[in-house]
Amino acid sequence: QVQLVESGGGLVQAGGSLRLSCTASGGIFSRFAMAWFRQAPGKEREFVAAISRRGNLDYEDSVKGRFTLSRDNGRKTVYLQMSSLKPEDTAVYSCAARSTILTVPISRAYDDWSYWGQGTQVTVSS
Repeated sequence: QVQLVESGGGLVQAGGSLRLSCTASGGIFSRFAMAWFRQAPGKEREFVAAISRRGNLDYEDSVKGRFTLSRDNGRKTVYLQMSSLKPEDTAVYSCAARSTILTVPISRAYDDWSYWGQGTQVTVSS
């Protein structure tokens, strides 16, 4: 059974930075594509960023240039470095994983992801 545990959320002022971590247990981490989604109050869950098994990256347009996603297979962890944070980044951020073959492209679809963490709150004050 794969379990994902997020950490690093919190309260930050606009313009500040936070680094989210997501650590996996169970399964073979190097076989997983990993992603972050977020959900703000009253809004639908939205894709934020994803990284493939090969390290290919995809970012939602509003976070490009501000967020950086990376993975450490040895630590079974992905990191989402968030900089220049804005109040509209306020949301619960959830980590997701899916086991894929190497050639499968990154998916932004919520339903394509098999495993989910419990989420971590990020609040950006103006």
